[in-house]
Amino acid sequence: MPSHFHAVVWIDHSQARIFHLGLSGSDEVTLHPQLATRHLHHKANAIGSGHAAPDKTFYAEVTKALTDAGEILIIGPAGAKTELASHIRAHAPDLAKRIAAVEAADHPSDKEIVAYAKRHFKLPLPRVQTPGAAMGERHSG
Repeated sequence: MPSHFHAVVWIDHSQARIFHLGLSGSDEVTLHPQLATRHLHHKANAIGSGHAAPDKTFYAEVTKALTDAGEILIIGPAGAKTELASHIRAHAPDLAKRIAAVEAADHPSDKEIVAYAKRHFKLPLPRVQTPGAAMGERHSG
């Protein structure tokens, strides 16, 4: 995988979509936890919060996929994004210094994730070409 300076991770408890961004494009990696996502239900008078513990193996895999990134944006719904950031801070302090932001994001498409990250990192967005410009046409006036 080519090395790109910026990376964005969209993460929830069922998957992590990682995009490494550069001027020439982006690369995507999708990771899934080893165990299926468990839905726990808290019952009255029961010990525990009713929430599954963070999947440390999953977060370790995501952390490993980010090791070559110079700046990292972590986005996603609910708590997985903050759990990942906490995992990185605890287990990869050098990488933690490269986390630019941790922000909420619902369930965007891959293109929306990349566009959001490019705006965040102030990278150039693709130009929209006019039909005549794409074919090299010239208009004389």
